[in-house]
Amino acid sequence: MIGVGRGLRALADHGVIPWALVGGIYVGIGAGLAVASLVYFVSPPPPLPTRSDVAPTLATRGGPIGVLISNLGTPDAPTTPAVRRYLREFLSDERVVEVNRWLWAFVLNVIILPRRAAASARAYSVVWDEKTGSPLLHWSRQTSTALARELGDDYVVSLGMRYGAPSLETALEELVTARCRTIIVLPLYPQYSNPTTGTNNAKVMELVMARREQPTVSFVPPYPDDALYVAALADRVHEAMGDRPPDHYVFSFHGLPEAYVRASDPYVEQCACTAWALASALELERDQWEMVFQSRFGDEPWLQPFLDEYVPELASSTPRILVTMPGFAADCLETLEEVGVRLRERFAAAGGEELIVVPALNDHPVWIESLAGLVRETRAQHAYR
Repeated sequence: MIGVGRGLRALADHGVIPWALVGGIYVGIGAGLAVASLVYFVSPPPPLPTRSDVAPTLATRGGPIGVLISNLGTPDAPTTPAVRRYLREFLSDERVVEVNRWLWAFVLNVIILPRRAAASARAYSVVWDEKTGSPLLHWSRQTSTALARELGDDYVVSLGMRYGAPSLETALEELVTARCRTIIVLPLYPQYSNPTTGTNNAKVMELVMARREQPTVSFVPPYPDDALYVAALADRVHEAMGDRPPDHYVFSFHGLPEAYVRASDPYVEQCACTAWALASALELERDQWEMVFQSRFGDEPWLQPFLDEYVPELASSTPRILVTMPGFAADCLETLEEVGVRLRERFAAAGGEELIVVPALNDHPVWIESLAGLVRETRAQHAYR
């Protein structure tokens, strides 16, 4: 506009057009702007489309139900740098390690990671598959695929890990992109604990609340004694032991610091709930089985008895022991290397005859049926379409 005005004045100064014409042009422009402004502010805005005007897309129908199936996570590779990255993210979580953050940051980065990353990388290399990679990621993917097949076309299933890849953020984005306006979060932790289910659900809510358009989110509650879950565990035990029952059954769960339990974490009660339900399904007497804990970390008191002490102590008097790990939904470092390799070696060295290590549920069909039932039940309770 400024350029036009300068041009008109230059033409008038050189006598090309009269000044009166310049004045008329300015008056015309001003009148046009005034009319346009009046029309803009006085005219009513166009009506918003009503529901009947909108095509019945997935978005307006509510879309499919999203299922965010989640697990702990895994390094990207069995190498020291990859394991260090994973452990730093995992052990930096305030719900996993509940100590002073400044002190813990120093201990983690100066003491723990330089020592633990290399040792953990060697352990991961023992269980890492050349084709499928991380066993936990592989079996979590298999579980996700089988669950999607079991649930059918009304659902979209996406896998996310609390630490590492694929992340919970990536999984959530996949479901939103698929126009899932309602999402059911399914943690692969049958027993609730703050460092597992708690941090998983908190992270999901953090991601959801950061979005402009927020889907409706619900969480599958803990399921330590779900009938199909327990039936799947019993099936795995029968498959592993065959026709010859062991001399003793050991139900091993991931350990937890005693301080967390004193802070009202319900984990121990829910582990016991699973143990008793499984013992009942196997028709065991109380003296035939024991509940123990594994994978402790650090020097503070953890839940006992310890798996790596309990089993070798029985070796001389109990030659055949079966170990099942009901809290691990997918085979991983703890089931395959800690128990399948190291504990087996210690048991044999202590004079044991046979240590039967029961595989995790992985993609067992009854387990998949259990998960599908939990999702459908959560959907029904919240009146999802």
